[in-house]
Amino acid sequence: MSKKNLILSIAGIAALGLMPIALGNPYYLHLAETILIYAILLFGLDIVVGYTGQVSLGHAGLFGIGSYTTGVFYFKLGLPIFLALPASIAVTAVFGALLALPALRVTGPYLAMVTLAFGTIIQILINEMTFLTEGPMGIKLSKPVLFGQKLGEVGYFYLVAVMMVLAMIVVHRILRSHLGRAFQALRDSPIASDCMGVSVYRYKVYAFVISAALAGMAGSLYAYSEEYISPNTYNFELTIMFLLAVIMGGRKTRSGSLIGAMIVVMLPSLLADIELFRKIATAAAVIGVIAAGITLAKKRKTVRELAVPVVATVAMAMFSYKLENITDWRLTVFGLMTLFVVYYLQDGIVGFVNGLFGKGPKHLIAKEIKIAADDDSAIVKAVYTSSGALLNAKQILMQFGGLKALNQVDLQINKGTVHGLIGPNGSGKSTMMNVLTGIYKPTAGEVEFCGHVISGDTPSAIALGGVARTFQNVQLFGEMTSTENVLVGLHHTFRSNVLDVMLHTPRYLREEKAARLRAASILNFVGLGDLANEEARNLPYGKQRLLEIGRALALNPQLLLLDEPAAGLTAPDIKELIAIIRKIREHSITIILIEHHMDVVMSICDTVTVLDFGQKIAEGKPAAVQADPKVIEAYLGGSVSDELTHETTTA
Repeated sequence: MSKKNLILSIAGIAALGLMPIALGNPYYLHLAETILIYAILLFGLDIVVGYTGQVSLGHAGLFGIGSYTTGVFYFKLGLPIFLALPASIAVTAVFGALLALPALRVTGPYLAMVTLAFGTIIQILINEMTFLTEGPMGIKLSKPVLFGQKLGEVGYFYLVAVMMVLAMIVVHRILRSHLGRAFQALRDSPIASDCMGVSVYRYKVYAFVISAALAGMAGSLYAYSEEYISPNTYNFELTIMFLLAVIMGGRKTRSGSLIGAMIVVMLPSLLADIELFRKIATAAAVIGVIAAGITLAKKRKTVRELAVPVVATVAMAMFSYKLENITDWRLTVFGLMTLFVVYYLQDGIVGFVNGLFGKGPKHLIAKEIKIAADDDSAIVKAVYTSSGALLNAKQILMQFGGLKALNQVDLQINKGTVHGLIGPNGSGKSTMMNVLTGIYKPTAGEVEFCGHVISGDTPSAIALGGVARTFQNVQLFGEMTSTENVLVGLHHTFRSNVLDVMLHTPRYLREEKAARLRAASILNFVGLGDLANEEARNLPYGKQRLLEIGRALALNPQLLLLDEPAAGLTAPDIKELIAIIRKIREHSITIILIEHHMDVVMSICDTVTVLDFGQKIAEGKPAAVQADPKVIEAYLGGSVSDELTHETTTA
C-alpha cells in the first residue's frame, strides 16, 4: 500500500470512529449505519454490474434472503449473531448460485428479466410462507448480544463499521487479484476471455455468488439494525435504487459504492424537505458551473458539450425556489436526476471528479523490472515427443443455414512449422480459425490436436490444452493495462482460491509475484516493456497487435494461431512483426498464419494452404503455391488461359 493510501485509510477509519460523537443524534447515527450496510451490498453489486457487465435486478431479493435468514434463526431458534450472520451469508450465496447457474446462460435484457422475476418470487414467498417468515406480520428482532452485553445504537454502529471495512478489504483484494482481472476481462471481450482459458460462464457464476454473499451479509446486518423486517421492504423499487446507486456513485470503485449508498439513503429525505432540496440544488448548480469552467480551461470539453448539463443544473436550482411543496414533484425530480446521471455522468460522481482533475481509473502499477534485452526465458519452448502432425483437421464442414463456409476441408499442421493459410476475402480462413479454437462447432468432421479430438470442446478448454490465438479484429481488454492483459493470459498459472486471495496467503502472493515477473518478461519479448502501464485502448494499433501476441504467448501454447496480424500495420511495424514471429518459431512453437500480405507469407511460411469459397484449392511450398494457376485465378478473378489469350491477341 502506498503512503498516500495508508494515510487516507487511517483517516477514513478515524472518521468512522468519531462519527457517533460528531453526529450525536441517534437518528442521524442510524442513517449513517444504514449507509454502511447498503455500501456492503453495493460492493457486491458492483462486481456484477461494474466488472462483469451484467445487469441484475434481483439483489433486493438476495438482500431479503439475508435478512430473513437472520430473522428466522433469531426468532425461531434464538441463535446469536456470530452464527446467524455466517448462516445468512452462506444461505444467500447458495440462492445466488441457484439463480446464476440458469440465469447467466442468457445476457442483456433477458438476464434482467430473469433476475427481476427472481426478486419478485422471493418477495411473494416471504409474504406467503407464514409458517417460517410470519408473512405480512413480519419478524421483530432486537440488537445482538456480544460477550454477554447487548449492543446499543453506538455499539452496533461500530460493529457495522467493522464489517463494512472488512467487506471493503475483501472485495478490494478480490478485484485486484487474478479473479478480478478475469471478471473485468469478461466485460471487455467475452470471446477473448474464453480463448485465454477464462471460462466466461464459470466466472460469471463466481462473480454472482460473491455478490450474493455480500448481499446476505448486508441483509443480516440490516435486520438487526431495523429490529423489524417485513416483505414490503424488499420490493422492486429497492432493486432499482441499488442499481442506480452503483451507476450514480461510479462503477469499479469502492468510494463510488459508498457515495451511491449515501444517495440511496439520503434521497428520500432530500425529496421530502423543500429547504434542504433548495440548498442541495443550489450547491449542485454552483459546482456544475465551476466544473464546467475548469473543464473548458483545460480544453477537455467544448461549450456545446457542456451547455446542456450546466443549463439543466442551474434550471433545477431556479425551479426549486419556485416550488412550494416538493412532495407532489418527488417522482418527477427523481426521474430527471436519473436521466441526467445516465446521459451526462456515465462514469458516476467518482468518474466525473477524476475526469475533472485529469485522473483515470486506478491500476496496479507494474514495477520496473530489469530484464536483459535477449532474455526470452518467459516464452516456454514447445517440446514434442515425436515428429509429424500436431493438428489434423479432417473433412471439416461448417454450414450456416444453406451457406457452406467450409466444405470438406482437410488441414494438417506439422510440429515446429509456420503454416500459412491464405485466400481471398470470404474464403473461410477465419471460420477455420474459429473451428480450430472451439468458437464454432463443425457441422461435420473432427479436429485432432496432439492425438486427441478437440472439436466440440469449449474455447477455454482448448486454450488450456495448448492452442492460443489472436483475432482478425483486435480483441484486447481495453480498460486494462498491457501488464494486466498479459496477466489474464497467465490466469492458468494460479492455483490460489478465493480464500487465498482474501487472506493474502503466501501461496497467492508467491503466484502473483511470479506472474508479474513473467508478464514483464513477455512484454519485453514483444517490445512493449516501456508500455507496461499503458491502457490497451490507448496503445497505437501496431502495438495492440503485438500485445495480443504477447497475451497469447502467456498460455504456453504449442500451437499459435495468428489471424491477419499484419493487417493495417506500417512497413516498420510489419518488419518488427516478422522478427517476433521468427523468434517465436525459434522456441519450436508451431504457428498457423492467416495473412493477406504475401511478402510476409512468402518470407516466413514453410507450407501454405489456399482456401477459396470454403474449399482447399492448393497446398505446398510458398513458391509453388504462388505459381499455381488455381491460386492466381482465385486472386485475380479470371483463368490463366484467358489472360494469356488476351495478351496474345493484344500483341
